[in-house]
Order: sequence, then structure tokens, then C-alpha cells
Amino acid sequence: MIPARLLGLGRATPPHIIAQDDARAWARSQFAERFPVFERLAPVFANAGINQRRLAMPVEWYLQPQDWATRTAAYREVARGLFIAAARDALDAARLQPSDIDIVVTVSSTGIATPSLEALAHAEIGFRADVARVPVFGLGCAGGVSGLALAARLAAAQPGARVLMVTVELCSLSFREDQLSKANIVATALFGDGAAAVVLSTEGPAQVAVVDAADHLWPDTLDVMGWDVARHGFGVIFAQSIPALIARHLRTTLNGLCAAMGTSREAIGRFICHPGGAKVVEALEASMELAPGTLDAERAVLADNGNMSAPSVLFVLHRLLAADALPADRNSIMLALGPGFTLSSLLLTPVL
Repeated sequence: MIPARLLGLGRATPPHIIAQDDARAWARSQFAERFPVFERLAPVFANAGINQRRLAMPVEWYLQPQDWATRTAAYREVARGLFIAAARDALDAARLQPSDIDIVVTVSSTGIATPSLEALAHAEIGFRADVARVPVFGLGCAGGVSGLALAARLAAAQPGARVLMVTVELCSLSFREDQLSKANIVATALFGDGAAAVVLSTEGPAQVAVVDAADHLWPDTLDVMGWDVARHGFGVIFAQSIPALIARHLRTTLNGLCAAMGTSREAIGRFICHPGGAKVVEALEASMELAPGTLDAERAVLADNGNMSAPSVLFVLHRLLAADALPADRNSIMLALGPGFTLSSLLLTPVL
């Protein structure tokens, strides 16, 4: 099977920016009096490796109580705009028009829209009437890798077809002033908003191509990460320490995934990882026996944007491709952890 090539990669972020110090002050004003352990948790804002984040809505919006209706309305409006911006950026990079796209894969887990985002954006962006639509929900932070793997499989299965994968996540819309929990404080310290898009095809100029993909779901981990679907909106679930899980399981699991994709961990030239937080990045480096600081692009994306969930790893890939920082003589692997609890991997090879 001919591998799918990455013809173009695009990004988009909302205009509202909040500095991490301001986010901590906002959280303190919302939670300190009602949640006595807040001050014990507050250092997570300073230790997260984040300087600033982009938000879907103005800061004032988050200071007011929100419900499903207002959160969903914000999701539809902002996610649609980011979908269009990221898609156009990727199409421009690929030197293609929206009418050239045959299949659209939409990955998003932070809101619900029916019709889905690619349908909401269809008329303005200019897709053909017969474009195939594949909306995907529930992949969470793993969605950047899993969604790209799905799009690559579709492109490889139909040689010459052009596939657009867009992932949009508005994590900030799940900020819950009514949820007094450690998980909610951590989410408030980590998550931001953004979108990324990739154009794939078996034909066309590219720097890298997708060789293979593999996933691993650990048994008895369904409660590690996900959504609590409550009356006022999604509430984040962090039932266990993600860095601790990485330390226990990642090395052995990654060895198995590499073997399934016909390679080995030692043969990989660059690991391209979802930066879930500073401690997650440190745990990834330790588990993969990388020198501290190796995942520099991951830290840079985290510092500028926070954890955007699925789009984050594609921001890392964009940064590395733009700097021509992927090895020209060795394969690379994209990695992301997400609800399930799952490790998603994607093997990239340089196009010579």
C-alpha cells in the first residue's frame, strides 16, 4: 500500500490570550474561599510549564455562570471559525483549494455540534457537495495522533484521494466554577484552545509520509481520563496521575507498538509527543531514556499555548517541520495519550 504523504499542515488559535499568572489569580478569586485546599494546589499554575494560553471567549465570559446551552453556542461559533482558519492554512500550505478535498475527517471532543463542524463550515469554506465526511468524537488528547492515523488510512486506501483532517478543541469551555475538585483546578491550570489541520494524499510533494500506526489501550483504566457529563456541562476527570502511569507502563508498551509497526524504539530519530504538561513531558523523556530537554519543541508549544488537547501534537509537528528538525535518514514517531486510557502512535518516514 502506498503511504499517505503530509502535503500541508495548518494551525489556528482564538484571539483571547491569558497569561498564566492572571489565570492563577482568576482561579484564586473563584475557588479559594469555597475550596480550602486551593492554596495547596495553586503551585500547579507555576509548575505547569505554561506562560500563556488562548481562550475561545473573553475572560469576562468565564466569570459568569454558564450552562449547556451557552457552552454549546460558544462551541459552535468559535470551533467553526477555527475549523475554517486551520483548514485554509493547511490547504494553502498544500497549494490546494477546498474543492480539491475528497474526504474530511473532523476530530473534536470538547463540544457537540450536529450538524458537525465540517458541515457547519461547508458553505463558507467551499467544499464540494459530494465530499465525504467523517466526524470523530471522544479521542481527547490522543485525537491528534489517532485522527491523523485514520485520515492516513483513508488516503492510502484510495490512492490519489485528498484527505483533510481537522482537529478543534475548546478545552476552556469546560472550565467549571461549580466543580470544587482537584481535577478541575488542574484543568484550569493546564488547558487552552486551538485547532490544527493536515492535508494528506498518496501523491504530491511532502517532507514526511505516514508509514503505519498502532494503539494500545490499558485494561481497567477507563476512569483515568474523560468527561463527567453533568448538568452545567462537561467536567474533567483525572482519576490517576498521568506521569505515574507513564513511568510504569510507557516503555514496555512503546516497545510493543514499535514492533507492531516494524521498527524499534532505538531506531527512531525523533519522538514527537503531545505535551500534556511539564511533568508529563519529563515523564516521557525519562521513560524513553531521552536526555532531559530533548523534547524542546513540546515544551515550547506548551509554554505558548497550554495543553490544547488533540491539536497540541500537531503544533509540535508543525514546529519541527518548519525548522527542518526531523532527521532525514531515520523515522520519527508521534505519540499521544488519551481517554481509554490509550497510547496512540504514528510512524513517519522522511520523503526523499
